[in-house]
Parts: sequence; C-alpha cells; structure tokens
Amino acid sequence: MKTDKRIDAYILKSQAFAQPVLNHLRALVHAACADVEETIKWGFPHFDYKVEMMCSMAAFKEHCVFGFWKAGLMKDKSLLAVAKSEIAMGHFGKIRSLNDLPSDKKIIAYIQEAMKLNDEGIKIPKKENPDSQKELLIPDYFLKELKQHKPAQKAFDAFSPSCKREYIEWIVDAKTEATRMKRMTQAIEWISEGKKRHWKYERI
Repeated sequence: MKTDKRIDAYILKSQAFAQPVLNHLRALVHAACADVEETIKWGFPHFDYKVEMMCSMAAFKEHCVFGFWKAGLMKDKSLLAVAKSEIAMGHFGKIRSLNDLPSDKKIIAYIQEAMKLNDEGIKIPKKENPDSQKELLIPDYFLKELKQHKPAQKAFDAFSPSCKREYIEWIVDAKTEATRMKRMTQAIEWISEGKKRHWKYERI
C-alpha cells in the first residue's frame, strides 16, 4: 500500500473520533484500487487514479466527509442529494463515527465505479459561460464611433463578451441623447487605453 506521509500526519492531527473513520476510508480505497495515489490538495487528503482525482476525505471539529470527484456522473444520484441536504462537500453526509458510513461493500462499489470513469477517460462536463450563449448586440452608432477610433476598435475587439456587454449596457441605458453621447465619448477614451468599464474599482 503506497501511502503519503502527509496524510498520516493529517489523520494524527484530526480529532479522536475522526481518526478511525479516516483510517477505515483510506483502507477501503486501497482495498478497492491497488494503483491509487495519495496526495494532499487544498489542505486535505485526496486519492487519485490514472492521474485524475477520484475521491477525497476531510475531518472537521465535529464530523468527517468523504466524496467523489465525479459523483455527478455516477449512477447513484443520492450521493449528490445527500451532499446538498447536508450542505457539505462530502457525499455520505456528516460522518461522526464508523456507524454513519454505508457498508464496506457499498463503499467499495462506489470506488470501483469512480475508477471505471477514470479508466474510460470520462470528464466532468465544463459549465458553459452564460455570456457565450447570449448574443451580443452592438448598436450601429457605437460601431460607427469605434471605426473612427482604431485603437479603441482594436482594444474592444480583444475584450471578453462580459467586458463588451458592460460598456454597451452603460451606453444604451442612458436616459437622454446628451448623456448617451457623453458616455460614448468616455467609453472610447477608456477603451483606447485598454480599460474595462469598471476599471476604477479593480484591485491593483
């Protein structure tokens, strides 16, 4: 069993109630997956397989948690339901003793399913950026103004959709023509300098 000394130290520093739970979960992971690799990520124990995260565990003052990286792709959707109901990052709820764990057989089956997902190279679907789905409509009058200021045109084209949208909404929301022209002039100046709409509030 290949182990990471950092996880040994993590378990030893955990509360007394947590140590047998963590040791048991660790042993089950190794029993189910001979090629598992132990590591520490984000300050708590992780178990990787085929160079991908598979599952993890953590201990807190009054409970432990255990979860699967690809739980959303696993057959048993109750894993996610439990995590949401407990408002915790684990998929077995808040574990305070060995009695709170599912049977060893069930845990091993979960681990083997997680292994299979890594074996097959199945990835967690990336969340789509809402900005990329929403069509960006640039008013003709603003496009015309940009064309007359090449530096601004170049900088604006390089902006992300969200940055572009902030400027467009600011200009379009003007209540009067005079305000709109004033905002457009200011926008051209800032954009030419590569500044975002809310550049004044950005942390340096």
